[in-house]
Amino acid sequence: MTTRLFHVSDVHFGVENRRALDHVAQAIREERPDALVCTGDVTQRAKHSEYAAAAEWFAGLGVPVVLEPGNHDMPYYNLFERFSDPYRRFRRLDGKVGTQFQNDDVVLVSLKSTVRAQPRFPWSDGIVTKRSLDQTVQRLLELSDDPRHVIVTAHHPLLGPKEDAGNPTIGGNKAFVALASAGADAIMTGHVHRPFDETRDMDGASMRMIGAGTLSTRLRHGAPPSYRVLHCRRGEEMQVELRELAAI
Repeated sequence: MTTRLFHVSDVHFGVENRRALDHVAQAIREERPDALVCTGDVTQRAKHSEYAAAAEWFAGLGVPVVLEPGNHDMPYYNLFERFSDPYRRFRRLDGKVGTQFQNDDVVLVSLKSTVRAQPRFPWSDGIVTKRSLDQTVQRLLELSDDPRHVIVTAHHPLLGPKEDAGNPTIGGNKAFVALASAGADAIMTGHVHRPFDETRDMDGASMRMIGAGTLSTRLRHGAPPSYRVLHCRRGEEMQVELRELAAI
């Protein structure tokens, strides 16, 4: 059997697209994927009410859920909590509905690309710290020669668009090379609110970059709400399907 992963991102509970969420939930009920991966920005302002709505939706899907924190998932109004314990609310959600995932076909490895503050403004774009990168690379090295698809999950894309000269993710270039060199086959991300699927090369390292788009009502750069379905079978090329909800 082929493993199927549903990949959503940037749901932004608080400004979510309810019709899009209902569509995804119905597809999950009908198709029963092996897991749902959400690559960050679960909420809009990290409010308790937004996290409660997220918990209700994820818990009702009936499949394993893998969550990554996004830049919107740290307190926006409570600066004391943002600086003292920025992931407390996210950890509570993850403890209720989240899990780690691996099976005979695929193993998912987390990379944190968010920080509570950074030396630029706004604080929305990604930073891959040395500590975060070292932890992920160590896990990848433990999977050396693993025949399964090894996929990293993060919120921010590691490289900028091909047509752009700069990279909005600080440390992204270094992280891309390090993860690809350590054996990652692909990285699933969100943040930019538009889908993409491309294999990129840098300094002799190659890795597939997969973006899911958004299921919110926020800016979509002209793209409709979207999500992806990954079909993974050990020893075979991974197939990635884009599902755009043009009528929603």
